[in-house]
Amino acid sequence: MHETSGAKAAPTGPPGPFERELGLDAKELALIIADAALDKQALSLEIVDVNGKVDYTRYIVICSGRSGPHVDAVADAVEAALKRHQVFALGVEGRDSHRWVLMDFEDVIFHVFECDTRGYYDLEGLWIDAVRVPLRQAAGAD
Repeated sequence: MHETSGAKAAPTGPPGPFERELGLDAKELALIIADAALDKQALSLEIVDVNGKVDYTRYIVICSGRSGPHVDAVADAVEAALKRHQVFALGVEGRDSHRWVLMDFEDVIFHVFECDTRGYYDLEGLWIDAVRVPLRQAAGAD
């Protein structure tokens, strides 16, 4: 994980659905996702703050799994953790591939990639100048 210096952008737009309905802000949602993924030993997890940089989300959580079954286990853990908070994905992509799963929680987009697939797409490179949110627990190494 690395952090980029600079001021954090203020949230853009009106509160998202989880803020309005559950009082759960986007940053806390991203941290819950990160904690659940790390509990399943997700690798190289980053929370990227894209507030003010895009209009479709506030945070992007990216991590890796060692294998297809590990990717599935991390995605399952995130889904279960959010279900306990009454939060459900608006959309899920890639479940059948076992190489990459995307879960859209509107204010937070979660990606878990098999290690080789993550390198190919290099999403972190798209947001190299974005602030990284500190994690509550240590992320695994590749």
